[in-house]
Amino acid sequence: MDHLVSPSILTANFANLQKDIEMLNQSDADWMHVDVMDGVFVPNISFGFAIIKQIKALAKKPLDVHLMIVDPDRYLQEFKDAGADNITVHFEACTHLNRTIQKIKELGCRAGVALNPATPVAMLDDIIEDLDMVLIMSVNPGFGAQKFLAGTYKKITDLKNMAAGRNPNLYIEIDGGVDQNNIEKLVKTGANILVAGNSVFSSSNPNKAISALKHFEKMNG
Repeated sequence: MDHLVSPSILTANFANLQKDIEMLNQSDADWMHVDVMDGVFVPNISFGFAIIKQIKALAKKPLDVHLMIVDPDRYLQEFKDAGADNITVHFEACTHLNRTIQKIKELGCRAGVALNPATPVAMLDDIIEDLDMVLIMSVNPGFGAQKFLAGTYKKITDLKNMAAGRNPNLYIEIDGGVDQNNIEKLVKTGANILVAGNSVFSSSNPNKAISALKHFEKMNG
């Protein structure tokens, strides 16, 4: 499958969020990545339901909601109601992961599990068939503009091997430090969703930066 690009709203300009959402609507972005942080699971706080509702009202593309929060089960219905199309929870934050994934699917959302850099892919062996997505954190979660961790490539390979024959349509999503320097290797290794924040919104031309991530084969060929 062709890879998707999911720019992260976390690094957008919140003083003029509407302008950035409209830019994403007109861009080659496939989804809009929404990082929700609670200040407990990660050492940062982002935004909640009210902001997500505002984004959803403007967005013409699916909202890819990444919950970096403890006990996400408490709020799954609220995130669905706020406009989430995909809901990704952290393996490390869920006591009963099967139940959480089942609930997300019952809500009509794509269900994903995120793994912190120190969490091995093998932890998903018993649930891999039930997942729509696995998000591999290629930085330690909580802040933008961090350096990409090279161990990510091995985790992509391990995950792709695990999913082969068991869940061939699994989305493998990479979040953290994605840019022009690593995109080609990420896609060739097996990633098919790329989250990009700083490399898009710090660019002088974010629309062009998204196109470069989406169509790097043509631009490099």
